[in-house]
Amino acid sequence: MLQWMPAFSLDTFSSDLMSGLSLSSLFIPQALSYATGLCRLPAIHGLYTISVSTLVYACLGMSPELSVGPEATVSLIVGSGLAHQKLPKDDPDSAAAAASLMAILVGVFTLGLGLLRLGFLDSLMSRALLRGFITAVAVVVLIQQTIFLLGLGGLAHAAGITPESTTVERVLFLATHVHEIHPVTTALSVGVLVLLISFSLLKKRCASLRRMPEVLLAVVLSTLVCRVWRLNELGVEVLGRVGDHSQFNAPLPLPSMPALPRGADIKGIFVNAAMISVIGFVESIAASKAFARKHNYFVSANRELVALGSANVLNGLFSGFPAFGSFPRSKVHEALGPKTQLSGMISGFTTIAVTGFLLPELYYLPSATLSSIIFMAVIALLQEAPHDLGFMWKVRAWKDMAMLATTFITTMVFSLEFGTAVAVLFSLLITIRQTSYPRITIMGRVKETLYEFRPIKNSRQKKVEHLEDVLIVRVEEPLYFANTGQLKDRLRRLEHYGDMSVHPSEAPRRHDDVRYMIFDLDGMEFIDASAVQSLVEIIESYHARRTHVFLARVHPDAMPLLDRSGILDLVGPEQICEEVADAIQAVEYDMACTPVLVHQHV
Repeated sequence: MLQWMPAFSLDTFSSDLMSGLSLSSLFIPQALSYATGLCRLPAIHGLYTISVSTLVYACLGMSPELSVGPEATVSLIVGSGLAHQKLPKDDPDSAAAAASLMAILVGVFTLGLGLLRLGFLDSLMSRALLRGFITAVAVVVLIQQTIFLLGLGGLAHAAGITPESTTVERVLFLATHVHEIHPVTTALSVGVLVLLISFSLLKKRCASLRRMPEVLLAVVLSTLVCRVWRLNELGVEVLGRVGDHSQFNAPLPLPSMPALPRGADIKGIFVNAAMISVIGFVESIAASKAFARKHNYFVSANRELVALGSANVLNGLFSGFPAFGSFPRSKVHEALGPKTQLSGMISGFTTIAVTGFLLPELYYLPSATLSSIIFMAVIALLQEAPHDLGFMWKVRAWKDMAMLATTFITTMVFSLEFGTAVAVLFSLLITIRQTSYPRITIMGRVKETLYEFRPIKNSRQKKVEHLEDVLIVRVEEPLYFANTGQLKDRLRRLEHYGDMSVHPSEAPRRHDDVRYMIFDLDGMEFIDASAVQSLVEIIESYHARRTHVFLARVHPDAMPLLDRSGILDLVGPEQICEEVADAIQAVEYDMACTPVLVHQHV
């Protein structure tokens, strides 16, 4: 906040005021929808969540465009987690307390990541895995909300469809009960969806309509229609009483530590909080960095984590549930032209005012309208999927497509928790696999030159040739405990095949024993104790085979540890060279002085 306040002006305030009020018209109905439709909590907790998270992020966050609050993916995981808790039935206060406790744990986890400066972990989850998970979540929500859009909520409950039911069970229910839809609710849902879709299309064609709050318009019109024609008496489900019976409600409850409800599984709450932290933090950081690149400002992942963690801790103390940045809602916010984080702060104060004075007016708000708002929000989540799939197909990224499909199918068939676990496990395995293989390249001499060397990409390359009896290996990255375990095997593979593209089941393509081994260490700017010990063993094994080892272009930062470990003495000062060309000259001199009985060619 101390960064954007000094540059504040009247023009900035005018832009932020309009964008903040416009955002509130989308934000408040969304929060009511997510609280009731996805989290299965009383609607007022969605308003508490907006109020606290927006105010805290405005003070601590770095992105003016990022809209922090209830988010579709996170809200669905919250609702799924609460459904698996053995809480007293028909006791919304117990569910709200569990959700608030979950928010505090999410905040502690996220805040800890930020304070420990672990913001780089957002790179661990690949775009394919995240896209597969978010797409699956969007489809899960669409199917779930379709039941309510058709007025089949009561029938689904009677048929045993609960929040913990799988997506497959919901699809089967829809297929067998589609003839029992409630006509009035369905007509109302279709009308609201047509209104929302029409305005979305008009906004793309007419820039002057960008500030038109179509969600607020849908809420007001559907509430008036339901109130005037008493649609609730015809079987249309309405939101009902929100907050107290009085005309004035407390905008925020007094902060307090939520008590663990009777029957709650604290281990399950911990697991859900950890999953929410991972998914929410990755999606939020990706969104804030995307806006930073587009608008040319800097975002620190660690500071964003501190902001999001603080917001969730306070959310839990003020009876809210976990909240993170929503990319679709943030894109709407960006189109409104916010200049600073004051825009989000204004939407928070607007929500406080609505909570204090306007809740009685929401009594006749149809639940179908809230489901329609959720429906449109998850459609926005699906809009990026075709582009990502098309790009993967274009570049033939079959592995990424397989990971996306696996994450999508597991989330759809089993559960959100299982899908999250699969996505995180895939990310860890991929990261470990990539870091466990050191990046080393075999070098060859460019034909018709003496001392020009280039990497040999494959064994069929014609411009670069292997040197007889000599192997030049360039180490292209720092060596440490994680990537030296495979170093010996990869060096042996290079000796046998000349490059890493040949499968090890094939017969060796190089039949001569390497007499000279040259390590180009310019890219190895760091080496730890474990890697040094492995390097000592590798050099000793070469010496045992009567192979001469040369070190070329040793990085200055790695030189002290190589000296202390005895590697420099093991190799010998005369075989430590400034350039690869110097090592080749030394090899040629040694070859000229040493008679060779059997001469083999590559």
